[in-house]
Amino acid sequence: MLTDNNKIFHRKKILVIFFLCAGILVLLFGRLIYLCVWRSEHYSRLATELHERERSIKAARGRILDQNGAVLADNKTVCTVSVVHNQIEEPEKVIEILCKELELSEEYVKQRVEKYSSMERIRSNVEKEVGDRIREYDLAGVKVDEDYKRYYPYGELASKVLGFTGGDNQGIIGLEVIYEEYLQGKPGTILTITDAKGIEVEAAGERRIEPVNGSDLCISMDMNIQSYATQLAIQARAAKQADSVSILVMNPKNGELYAMVNVPEFDLNDPYRLPEGTDEAALTAQQKQDLLNTTWRNGCINDTYEPGSTFKIITAAAGLEEKVITTASTFSCPGFIVVDDRKIRCHKIAGHGTQDFTHCMMNSCNPALITVGLRLGLDKYYQYFERFGLKTKTGIDLPGEAGTIMHRKDDMGNVELATVAFGQSFQITPIQLITTASSIINGGNRITPHFGVKTLDADGNVLETFSYPVTQNVVSEETSATMREILEMVVAEGSGKNGGIAGFRIGGKTATSQTLPRGSGRYIASFIGFAPADDPQVIALAIINNPQGTYYGGQVAAPVIRQLFENILPYLGIVEYNQ
Repeated sequence: MLTDNNKIFHRKKILVIFFLCAGILVLLFGRLIYLCVWRSEHYSRLATELHERERSIKAARGRILDQNGAVLADNKTVCTVSVVHNQIEEPEKVIEILCKELELSEEYVKQRVEKYSSMERIRSNVEKEVGDRIREYDLAGVKVDEDYKRYYPYGELASKVLGFTGGDNQGIIGLEVIYEEYLQGKPGTILTITDAKGIEVEAAGERRIEPVNGSDLCISMDMNIQSYATQLAIQARAAKQADSVSILVMNPKNGELYAMVNVPEFDLNDPYRLPEGTDEAALTAQQKQDLLNTTWRNGCINDTYEPGSTFKIITAAAGLEEKVITTASTFSCPGFIVVDDRKIRCHKIAGHGTQDFTHCMMNSCNPALITVGLRLGLDKYYQYFERFGLKTKTGIDLPGEAGTIMHRKDDMGNVELATVAFGQSFQITPIQLITTASSIINGGNRITPHFGVKTLDADGNVLETFSYPVTQNVVSEETSATMREILEMVVAEGSGKNGGIAGFRIGGKTATSQTLPRGSGRYIASFIGFAPADDPQVIALAIINNPQGTYYGGQVAAPVIRQLFENILPYLGIVEYNQ
């Protein structure tokens, strides 16, 4: 029998339990209200996502257009074929049809059809005609979504400039990767509702989030100039059995590039095909990739070389700007010059005799240009080397630009200075040479070479116009005008006469440089030319690597630029002058 104290204790215990349970119920009720009211949207979204299956819709990549609106990179409609395991009703029939239409092995397709996953991709980049045929079979669990594949209407044209895209439609090399953020667009999605077994609820239909297409990219390249320059490069390579030929064509006033040719090129629509004659079976995966990287390499910006006598333009400009010479300064060339303990020969063994500086440039006299370099002195010459922008990259809008390979100033003596002065013992890129030469002949403004001009929306409205840095007064207007006159004489009466065209004022400079190691018998023939000489509107550089037989720049490379100018000067509206 309970005592009064025990009864009281028991009642208190019951009350505690009651209030504790009541408190728990209140908390649970409050939590329920919180979840149902304040968090309802969140859990509703989670529930929807649990029963939604998502398929991506690729955005159409922006096109690449030349300066006249010609489409250089476009999109081709293709399909992606996928399967949803839980929705397949006739697996054997699905496997049979997909094997036949997609030309895939039964083992490959069966493995994916039988795999338990929300969605399994069978193949992407399927031709639209094939995708349409598969869609007509109306196979449960088989999804055929339209997609985009990059397409290049001109095949190999400007392959190392334009670049290409990978399976995910993202840029790999060239302009495709540099302007990825403008070209790529934003993917969309297709959302379908499924039941607990993953079967689509037909009554629920589909929900689409439409993709946002990429912007079109307008570039300064002129497809007509690029095509003709490529044709000339192919002809020159075949005629001289050369390893490669590069041609650059640019507006020296603003840095807009009209053409950039690197022959041999590759097919942009089949970029992973190895060069003809390659024994692919004998290559490791790494060797194959290395060979592809070499095939895709843009020699105009990725590779350096000794410029040889074309670099005399830079030495001459520095000497004139610093006033250590004038056009009337005279030099004596016995066929060599002795610098410290080194005897450095002129290309003309018998020498040029006494001549003024203009004729030194016309005859491409090594001792004369070495003398100019020595008069400037190491400190001053190095300052001009930096002032002209040769120690930095040009900033071109292409990936992988190589920098100048130059002596450290502390490691240079008179001999190193002498060899640099006439274009040896250091290396620059072709784009660096043509950019620096442009800054010397255009009035003294260091421009930035580039292709990108602007982006457009689908209606052709301008979204963004690109601008590029300009460094003014790298040389004076006076020096620039003098250099134009000298270089016009080089073509009119000097070593560059094979680059001249009757009725047009052409300036330029030839070069014949030997590749390392010396004595290998391998040469690089080059010529840089511009027109009109008094007011340059276009500048071009041709480089022929390892030509067989005659290898002099004036005989091998200058005619290439002459033929180029004969066709493109009238096209650019550059008319003959009255003689």
